[in-house]
Amino acid sequence: MDSTFVLRGPSPHGVNAHSAARRSLIRLRCVPATTYLFVPGDRPDRFGKAVASGADVVILDLEDAVAPADKDTARAAVASWLETGRAAVRINAPGTPWFEADATLVTARGVPVVVPKAEAPGVLAGFREVVALVETARGVESAGELAAVPSVTRLAFGSVDLAAELGVAPEDPEPFAYARSRLVIASAAAGLAPPVDGVTTDLRDDERLAADVRYARRLGFGGKLCIHPRQVEPVRAGFAPTEAELEWARRVVTAGESVSTVDGSMVDKPVLARARRILGD
Repeated sequence: MDSTFVLRGPSPHGVNAHSAARRSLIRLRCVPATTYLFVPGDRPDRFGKAVASGADVVILDLEDAVAPADKDTARAAVASWLETGRAAVRINAPGTPWFEADATLVTARGVPVVVPKAEAPGVLAGFREVVALVETARGVESAGELAAVPSVTRLAFGSVDLAAELGVAPEDPEPFAYARSRLVIASAAAGLAPPVDGVTTDLRDDERLAADVRYARRLGFGGKLCIHPRQVEPVRAGFAPTEAELEWARRVVTAGESVSTVDGSMVDKPVLARARRILGD
């Protein structure tokens, strides 16, 4: 099963455009993305800037970032961009008045889709490549079923919407420990890359962003949703192995399978596997 997708820049044109784009997707699917940057779908002036930010995945947002009166305008702007550029698209949630038109757009363009309020596996199965955004209590409880859908490449966590449903503060991590762990376990069980954590809403608090990334990584997440280009590099750096982790992993791999201890700690097959994963082997 595909681990994720990484899409940046314009797609090629001409007779072989589709096949070239597919080859690019296949080559990059094994590289788990860490930075997912939202850009409002009704701000086409920002689309190119979002791509230039270096985010692994740019998400043109037709949902929360767009007011109801501007949905059709935003969809037209996204459709125009997708004629020459590549990006993922967050559509409006199933059951909303805009879902069908949004679904038609992403299906026709063949682009990855971020489905908000993901709860029903059958809905996700209708798309080719899906990031399932789990942000409701029902979605959390269905995480295993969602992750098992063949078209789902990754789970993502929507902490802000879940906070509203639960009546808790979105910036407090404690109420979401169960939900986050549920996504991590469901992703591993389905053979997906580690899930993507939710947004840090305070754009001015660099320390908070760093702390959120550390916490998410400690729980087993492998990426984060970003709402501003300035968050991209700190998030990428936060999810990268530290020099100490890399050095430890090198020592373990260099020692080989026949050595039982490294730095005084036991080394067995799972430890060796973790070291290789840190090194990207």
